[in-house]
Amino acid sequence: MNEEIRTLQPVAIWKNFADLNAIPRPSKKEERVIRFMEDFGRSLALETIRDSVGNVIIRKPATSGMEARKTITLQSHLDMVHQKNSGTQFDFSSQGIRMTVDGDWVKAMGTTLGADNGLGVAAIMTLLESTDIPHPPLEALFTIDEETGMTGAMGLKGGALQGEILLNLDTEEDAEIDIGCAGGIDVTALADYQEVVVPGKTVAYYISVKGLQGGHSGTDIHRGFGNANKIMNRLLYHGIRDHGICIATIDGGSLRNAIPRESMALIVLPDSRKTAFESGVKEWVQTIRTELAITEPDLRIDLKPAPSPAKMMDGDWQNKLVKAIYAAHNGVYAMNTAIPDLVETSNNIARVKVNGGQIKIGCLTRSSVNSAKMDLAHALKSVFELAGFTVTLDGSYPGWTPNPDSAILKIAIAQYEQLFKASPEVVACHAGLECGILGRNYPEMDMISFGPTIKGAHSPDERVSISSVQKFWILLKAILCEIPEI
Repeated sequence: MNEEIRTLQPVAIWKNFADLNAIPRPSKKEERVIRFMEDFGRSLALETIRDSVGNVIIRKPATSGMEARKTITLQSHLDMVHQKNSGTQFDFSSQGIRMTVDGDWVKAMGTTLGADNGLGVAAIMTLLESTDIPHPPLEALFTIDEETGMTGAMGLKGGALQGEILLNLDTEEDAEIDIGCAGGIDVTALADYQEVVVPGKTVAYYISVKGLQGGHSGTDIHRGFGNANKIMNRLLYHGIRDHGICIATIDGGSLRNAIPRESMALIVLPDSRKTAFESGVKEWVQTIRTELAITEPDLRIDLKPAPSPAKMMDGDWQNKLVKAIYAAHNGVYAMNTAIPDLVETSNNIARVKVNGGQIKIGCLTRSSVNSAKMDLAHALKSVFELAGFTVTLDGSYPGWTPNPDSAILKIAIAQYEQLFKASPEVVACHAGLECGILGRNYPEMDMISFGPTIKGAHSPDERVSISSVQKFWILLKAILCEIPEI
């Protein structure tokens, strides 16, 4: 499987990608990949620095004749999102990603692929080890924990970088050059509830929501995909209202930056309501499947008998829970008024966990406008606080303000047009890129972002176009040749 990947063109990039993907590298657990990158830099006898938070910086002198050019900082993040299908047996903490080729696409087998941002990392590695690619002085910045807090970028100190131009290699459409992105903030609602003993003459069921597409909670938020937590909450709301069900546990979603694909709940209800409840569930399932027929053709909602739990939520708290989630906004909140078709502000209800007397709800709120980001975050905070939750707002990071007059942007556009006889789209995205954070300590640094075509990021459907990697590599090398002198 992975050996086939190493034969793809350009071979050097795919070799480095395969080597990288052999190393488990979840966010906040990057020690192994940090050591890997340190060893890589030192094996090339290049200046290699690990900073106080775990970012790795590797510097390479210019090739002959390009010493007077401006230093380029090449930046990608080392961590990857870990998601897998429920039926896939895979241990992200010990196994490397299993890859396969399907036509023009490289995919993983039931898990996320790590092309986000592994192919950016692999391209930088290829430049660092090259002996025949012309380039100005290079400074590679490999950040940590981009996917769950951007703590690497936020922890990078001013003065650590020497580059005047930054190429971020972390966007996902090969025909686009990105010059702006959204900021984000984590909204977390916590509560303790009273567990009560399950009475007699009851039956128990597992309700499961599966088969959703999931995806990136920024770049895919406008696509109308189902959110497993919202769908489950809808089922529970009607079950409580119409049939007196009681919630024992809920386990829905996973990471804040992934649209939740699955949710599981354990519920109980009076035995006398069993037939009516099963009939009601069938009606609700049909309604929801009809609503999502276009965007979620593989949605599955299953109801199965379960062993009766010993305890369940008290009625007061389960009503607060389902009403709060029902009222909390999920999805696109506002569109950008200056850039057509760009989401300005959104929220992803990413995680719902109910068990053992504790409730935890995790959201990621994004916006390209900081005041709008905070406005929606405070709206969510208000909803959950009215229901009795304790709410925290953490991990706020800024967006990246577009600069359409960027000098490196003009170089990139000219090279793209010359190479591919077409004009690239100059865009801003609703994802979070590290450029906005890095720009706080390096306000004069000129920045753009580009990369190969990656689909389904942050989900097990993640895949990267082989031909787009070739195109991205050609463009990257051409840009490096056109960097002006100091």
